Amino acid sequence: MKTKDFDYFLPKEKIAQSPEGKRDCSKLMAINKKTNDIQHKHFYDIIDYLNPGDCLVFNDSKVIHARLCGKKNTGAAIEVLLLKDMSSAKWQALIKPAKRLKESDIIYFDDKEITAKLLKKLDDGVCEIEFICNWNIYDKIEQIGKMPLPPYITDNSKYYDRYQTVYAKNLGSAAAPTAGLHFTSELIDKIDKKGVKTAYVTLHVGLDTFRPIKAENVEDHKMHCEYYHITEENAEIINAAKADGSRIICVGTTSMRTLEGCYKKHGKIIPVIDNTDIFIYPPYEFKAADCLITNFHLPQSSLLMLVSAFYDKDKLFDAYNIAKEKDYRFFSFGDAMYLY
Repeated sequence: MKTKDFDYFLPKEKIAQSPEGKRDCSKLMAINKKTNDIQHKHFYDIIDYLNPGDCLVFNDSKVIHARLCGKKNTGAAIEVLLLKDMSSAKWQALIKPAKRLKESDIIYFDDKEITAKLLKKLDDGVCEIEFICNWNIYDKIEQIGKMPLPPYITDNSKYYDRYQTVYAKNLGSAAAPTAGLHFTSELIDKIDKKGVKTAYVTLHVGLDTFRPIKAENVEDHKMHCEYYHITEENAEIINAAKADGSRIICVGTTSMRTLEGCYKKHGKIIPVIDNTDIFIYPPYEFKAADCLITNFHLPQSSLLMLVSAFYDKDKLFDAYNIAKEKDYRFFSFGDAMYLY
């Protein structure tokens, strides 16, 4: 299967540069996978598609201020995007320009109050670094770093507070699980009162979420490992819903990858702290998820491939064309799709 088979043209004006005034007022394209019926709604209408006993699975990972502006001792600017916490002080990071650095070089931040040593170069600008700091690393990152909004959002500093779900809890992501950005606390309360169950998993979003696949053949792409955590309480909620024959509705591709990654390795949903590099593309037999709430994704991305596997690639691309015709907004701050 060719990566170019997942390409499509998107005019720049279709890329959402800002979020809707209220989170749940974004558009919602609801698609019945069996009948292919498409309905055009607002996100707050999602409650009408949920039944008592259904289980919504949210990713409660919290985006860190992962974009750091540093310098070499020569004064040359170095940009560091933190990707994965390896051991608190040690991180995987995307460095630009990595070619200016060699192993053992020091990067200085915050007027040299915090430094990082380059330990190892990996691939495509990804490196391992080690911070040298007298403070709690996370506290310092939150103080000196910036929210890592995607590069296609040009005037991004206005919207830092909206690039976080209302239920975000566990720090560690380099990008937001964007399907969850549409939920408000009030909408979640209404969903709860309807008798819909909610479960929370944690998957810290890394590089593959926002970087297009470069391999010519889909099968040749290697996903980076991402940390995930499912607690005993939430595993019980998901398994109980599954046992009752209720639907498991993943809020976002990251929640879906968490459940499918757990199922692939352990044969069921269990309480676990682990890493997953699961790469889902057509054809794929889903073991855990029944429905998916997601956004409209970048061409040739692993996220688009996952959604193509969950629905049908050709029908999904037809839906994307309809979305363009009806002025849906694409990508992180864009509109939503519900596949049920």
